[in-house]
Amino acid sequence: MKSKTLGFFCSFLLTSLLYAQTLSGTVIDFKTKQPLMAVSVYFDNTTIGTTTDDLGRFSIDYSDAIQSQLIVSYLGYETIIVSDYRQKTELSIALKESLNQLDEVVVNTNDGLTRKQKLKLFRKEFLGFSEFSKSCKILNEDDLILRFNKADNVLSVSARKPVLVKNKSLQYEIAYDIQDFEITFRYVDAKQDQFGIHSVLYTGTSFYKDLNSGKKKALKHRKKAYEGSIQHFMRSLYHMNLKDAGFDIFHKKFKVNEWEFFKVEDINDSASKKVTFETKVNILFKGKDQSVLTPLVSQFYIDEYGNYTPIPGLLFSGVMGDQRIGDLLPTNYGLKQD
Repeated sequence: MKSKTLGFFCSFLLTSLLYAQTLSGTVIDFKTKQPLMAVSVYFDNTTIGTTTDDLGRFSIDYSDAIQSQLIVSYLGYETIIVSDYRQKTELSIALKESLNQLDEVVVNTNDGLTRKQKLKLFRKEFLGFSEFSKSCKILNEDDLILRFNKADNVLSVSARKPVLVKNKSLQYEIAYDIQDFEITFRYVDAKQDQFGIHSVLYTGTSFYKDLNSGKKKALKHRKKAYEGSIQHFMRSLYHMNLKDAGFDIFHKKFKVNEWEFFKVEDINDSASKKVTFETKVNILFKGKDQSVLTPLVSQFYIDEYGNYTPIPGLLFSGVMGDQRIGDLLPTNYGLKQD
């Protein structure tokens, strides 16, 4: 699995702000120069967002805990992604109308799988397999465009609008704007409804709406989803307290000293840290949840909030690798601004 849902740019390594900031701006139509109302403006994969007013104006607060890209999204227009907002206090954004009009004739063509089969496969691989994932419901499945390529054994999914997911267990409503979604199969037997999955790739941006009004059950579920997650692991790695957090590291079936495999170093004039890591290891959380971490790069960078880069440089499998939308928390989970 590869996801840009948690995507960040290396620029976050260069800046460490110790106070909250306010970012303001105006969103207009590129052609008409008229302001656009109700445009979504949010930090990717967080609960922090707003919409433009009738003058196209917006204002949004953030702190150094927020390292996500700023997303500006409006139905029928191309999405704008802003990564250098920390150097600015005022933005002027002009949105262009989207030229990607979906062809209903192509969408409804018989490609070898029924829509019911494709929806079932998408739900499973998009939402996940955990108890929390089972409580998730996609609220706008009619907006999904599902195509199966028989020659390549690939199911691709796009959507007319951001995919809305209600996670009943964690009490979030997630708006996930799909950029790419592909399931590659080892084999397909449509008649027997049997599928062997080789890999899943999905990229996109997301905004979390907090539905919880203080229910202890939802908070308990969120804590359970966090513990043992990639987010938890990265925050613990930064603070160099993996064992205290419940993580044990194994190499070639033997428990090892984690700091012989992870070299964590401070970076001058930065709150982030550099991690040197070159050998595949197994991660065991509280003696039961097992994951495998394979490095595709020799070094990566983390901050205290669990943000890391480059995300494609680390390959997680096992429990952590199986995490999907139904298991994920916003990156500002557990922080004051959550």
